[in-house]
Amino acid sequence: MSKAQPPGTAAEVFAAFLKLGLTSFGGPIAHLGYFRDELVTRRKWLDDAAYADLVALCQFLPGPASSQVGFALGLMRAGWRGALAAFVAFTLPSALLLLAFALTAASITGPVGTGALTGLKIVAVAIIAHAIWGMAQNLCPDRGRATIALAAVAVLAFVPGPAGMVGAIVLGGFAGLVLRRGAVAAEPGDAGGPPVIPVTRGAGAAALLAFFALLALLPLVAGLGQTFALLDSFYRAGALVFGGGHVVLPLLQAETVAPGWIGADDFLAGYGAAQAVPGPLFTFAAYLGAMLEPAPNGIAGAVLALTGIFLPGFLLLIGVLPFWDRFRSFTAAKAAMQGTNAAVVGILGAALYDPVFTSAVGDMGDFALALGCFVLLLKWKAPPWAVVIVAGAGGIGLAHLG
Repeated sequence: MSKAQPPGTAAEVFAAFLKLGLTSFGGPIAHLGYFRDELVTRRKWLDDAAYADLVALCQFLPGPASSQVGFALGLMRAGWRGALAAFVAFTLPSALLLLAFALTAASITGPVGTGALTGLKIVAVAIIAHAIWGMAQNLCPDRGRATIALAAVAVLAFVPGPAGMVGAIVLGGFAGLVLRRGAVAAEPGDAGGPPVIPVTRGAGAAALLAFFALLALLPLVAGLGQTFALLDSFYRAGALVFGGGHVVLPLLQAETVAPGWIGADDFLAGYGAAQAVPGPLFTFAAYLGAMLEPAPNGIAGAVLALTGIFLPGFLLLIGVLPFWDRFRSFTAAKAAMQGTNAAVVGILGAALYDPVFTSAVGDMGDFALALGCFVLLLKWKAPPWAVVIVAGAGGIGLAHLG
């Protein structure tokens, strides 16, 4: 593996990731492409082998994959200050835009305003369907993994909510061990080497301990007040979401809509708005934190929600980095992860039906708009932000026709 460039500064990292945070549209897979173009090809912070290995690690872990890659790249480039600079710069633009939307959403009235919000709900149907289409092709290419995805939908049909999601993921991992272990053993080994990131085994062990301690302790203190309950819900969503991006939707819906903290319509409107901004989709948490009832909400709620949803992914990343090179060589780990990824496709498929489709599509006009947006994404290769604009205009048109 070729050597990375000499260490840089936190200011350099902040400038690079602020540019990415302002321009990276298209979801986590697109973000990883932007990162490679800017940091591997242009700035030459590391080589392709190290970057590919880092991406593999972050896709293996729960949490926001592109944000985890960015955090690790900042850590590699300028230490812990660089990691913080990368996270803040990449996250801040979309978080501020979604916070502003949350604070002004109540003032959006009349046919134009309500029609645009309806369009934001409808476009979520198309965007999630498109995400499932692509994920199914990559993560369920054979009968065994397609069956695991179907089984995950069946689990959620009988056990809805977070418990069913966790159960589907665990069962998917076991099924992967049974169905995929022989196939994984026959696959060629990875060619990349471990990324050069300064995390000691002691720091990694401390991060893993903190991750599991918070996962266990936050539910115990959630009853002490809404602040603890909010942190518990968003931390759990961030800790259990495999695949990042759109997969966080059903977890956040279960944690916020189900207990009555936010209405289903407001939830989907915010999710639609999140498609029109650059940066990580996990900043949808800023909108939710600002909109939730009871308090804390507003700016304080947004900060708490963002902290809760991003923290577990970063703790896991720090914890695993010193041990990743050895762990990834185990056949059983690869097989289990393939099963887990297939289950994630099923979980997202269940979420496409409920709450997304059932809440957003009320008549044939809504369905036609959703289908049109899906075709724009799938066949015309339109960027998500452009499709959001089309959906907003379509929603306004439907409101006037109605």
